[in-house]
Amino acid sequence: MMKFFFTILLISLAVNVIAQDPHFSQFFSSPLTLNPAFTGKFNGQVRAAANYRNQWPTINRAYETGTASVDFPILSKHIPSTDIWGVGFSAYTDKSSAGAVGFNYFSLSTAYHKGLDEDGYHQLGAGFQVTYADMVINTSKLTFEDQLTSAGFTNPTMEDFHGETLKANYVDVNAGILYTASTTDKNNFYAGVSLYHINRPKQEFTGVNYNLYPRATLHAGGYFPVGVLTTVHLSGLYSTQAGAHEALLGGAMQFIAGDPNADNPTSFYGGGWVRFGDAVIPYVGLEFNDLRVGVTYDINTSNLKTASESRGGIEISLIYIKHAAESKGLPCPKF
Repeated sequence: MMKFFFTILLISLAVNVIAQDPHFSQFFSSPLTLNPAFTGKFNGQVRAAANYRNQWPTINRAYETGTASVDFPILSKHIPSTDIWGVGFSAYTDKSSAGAVGFNYFSLSTAYHKGLDEDGYHQLGAGFQVTYADMVINTSKLTFEDQLTSAGFTNPTMEDFHGETLKANYVDVNAGILYTASTTDKNNFYAGVSLYHINRPKQEFTGVNYNLYPRATLHAGGYFPVGVLTTVHLSGLYSTQAGAHEALLGGAMQFIAGDPNADNPTSFYGGGWVRFGDAVIPYVGLEFNDLRVGVTYDINTSNLKTASESRGGIEISLIYIKHAAESKGLPCPKF
């Protein structure tokens, strides 16, 4: 009976993990986990991205999340020059409870962006993604209330798992749409919506089943110059799943060092985002050659700040875009 109830508890934990899948403050730096319609939507030949987040590190490594992705346009010579067709691959891992619970995801996505004007400055894109998900619960890393003594978790537990590993896997279906617009080659504005877990995949452990609720996300952003060497970037999102909600809003200033007309000028970024009811998120970034590095640090403002010591966690992002030497390409979303 205790094992049955513990299994339900673990599935509840899994649902909480999925509800923030993945939970990035720099959502704009993980395009393929934000909206499948971002696949191929960038100015270049190939894009590679990586993200790492350690959330609430003071609470026994509560959540650690890492992602990696690569996407690129295809068949450029066989479709109109104002269109983009992209294909992408991504993977991420999400660990909680000091690594006792782990999710691993592997995704294939594609999106087609149709030009709505003769220059391609206005595009409407639709994306589709299929994900294989694998969950592992390592019971040997778990601790229980009956183990707790004044010296720590030193007592033997009455729970009988024999160190076994619980596993589950499923196939997930996600989709999204994205609209982008520019008035010049120096600005871009976008809005999109994505829906994850469309098929409500089933998680199953020791006979207990749970169907994941869909997660819907609305997001928008844009950038525009406010001087020869400065550009404002703004973005925000609202996400909801099974009664849980998340809203972020903020932006960053880009300061160009050197010649602003260079193909890849070095830039510095500074700004911040707010996750309403949860955290203030300062951001700093550096862009040089084809690489952009971003760092955020969540300052927890919710009721959890006592346990977290006001530290929500550090997050690091890397985005590499190989640009085409012969063309500057179309303006594309950045933050």
